[in-house]
Amino acid sequence: MTRDTYSSQKQKIEKEILKLQKQAQALQTRQRAPVITSIIRSMREYDITPEEIAEAFNKKTTRAVARKPAPAAAGAKRPVPPKYRHPQTGATWTGRGKAPRWVTAAEAEGQNRADFLIKA
Repeated sequence: MTRDTYSSQKQKIEKEILKLQKQAQALQTRQRAPVITSIIRSMREYDITPEEIAEAFNKKTTRAVARKPAPAAAGAKRPVPPKYRHPQTGATWTGRGKAPRWVTAAEAEGQNRADFLIKA
């Protein structure tokens, strides 16, 4: 592929992208106009001021959002207390996830995982 061919193809593609972006913008403008008209009609019917709309728009919690529970932050998880403890090293494990090396090594030597349970 020669440089001229690449450049001309790139220019054609960029022109097509620009054309499609303009079409998308025109479509959005056409679709928004009736919605705006409907909003203004409702504002007049219910005697709602633009300031009230701005205030409602800027509120952090709305009724729809208030019903939906907020997702827990990744750092907000409580630590899980350890369930197993190595008697010599004092290393602990919660029992969740992949077993640590000291547990798998002890099990390979024939020990039981229950031998490492922390007594409550």
